Amino acid sequence: MTTTEAPNQTQLERRALGALRGLSLGDALGMPTQSMSHTAIADAYGTITGLNDAIAEQPIAPNMAAGWVTDDTEQALIVAQLIGDGNGHIDPHDFAERLLAWEDDIKARGSLDLLGPSTKLALDQVRHGADISTTGKTGTTNGAAMRVTPVGIANPSTDPALLAERIHESCRVTHNTTPGFQSAALIATAVSLGMDGRNAHEALTMALDMVEEMDAPGAWSPKANVVTRARLALKYADHSVEPDETHFLNRLRAECGTSVESNESVAAAFALAWRHADQPIQALFSAAAIGGDTDTIAAMTGGMLGAAAGPDAFPTELTDQVARVSGISLEPVAHTLVKLRLK
Repeated sequence: MTTTEAPNQTQLERRALGALRGLSLGDALGMPTQSMSHTAIADAYGTITGLNDAIAEQPIAPNMAAGWVTDDTEQALIVAQLIGDGNGHIDPHDFAERLLAWEDDIKARGSLDLLGPSTKLALDQVRHGADISTTGKTGTTNGAAMRVTPVGIANPSTDPALLAERIHESCRVTHNTTPGFQSAALIATAVSLGMDGRNAHEALTMALDMVEEMDAPGAWSPKANVVTRARLALKYADHSVEPDETHFLNRLRAECGTSVESNESVAAAFALAWRHADQPIQALFSAAAIGGDTDTIAAMTGGMLGAAAGPDAFPTELTDQVARVSGISLEPVAHTLVKLRLK
């Protein structure tokens, strides 16, 4: 591992902006391909080399214009706002209310890109009066991981206990399980390590070790361990182990999986980030084309690589298009989160 100097505020804000741009760009790249097979993606869009309009047959976002983000970015921005409002903390009652209001809003907009299965179940329980300390106990999917990047931006990796506490605040309402926590912790910790100046390979490796040492709160699950699955995926992500890209992607689909389950999609994001650490935009193109939960895999990959590499890792014309089409402004968000990190 290399020795790193503490970044100054300007450097931190650049890395925070990189993480947020990477998240939103990955999300928008995966929007037209989500829930499709890799063969259907290739037939519809060819090789992914930029933003695409969604085809009419897109199962989640039919006919959406190129550059639109999905629930991944929108929920991440809700998390960021709650962190700012709570001076670093996320109040679980406020979080539940904001997610319920967001769901009502997107339904009113006619969107089919609704809540994921774990978040949907937990919030339905909240709507019917359940105590939020009891919800989220079956949430093993990637809904907490997809929106957790702002937590990694706002909290330094040098205080793992505080980082773990803040991660749990972001996931316990909807994903209060060991896989739910570990998946969010892997993404947030990798982002935080990138913010602290670690390169992508260092951030990914150290995140695996740090999360494995964390006491994972939440309900036990019989599903495959997220950290273990991510380690296995990294074993063949290196070019020296699997030099052929097509063979690597086939292995990732077959041996890891790319579904909404966190032990598949988070592990896939780690593998793609590792393999294309020096070419972050290629990591996002590959994630958008891999099939399955492409928007979330690409968003998580982009958040981790953007924190380590900064905003210049992604073509400005693409990130500008996402900001313009989706109507999002990420610079103020980055500034607020970094101010909290430095407190």
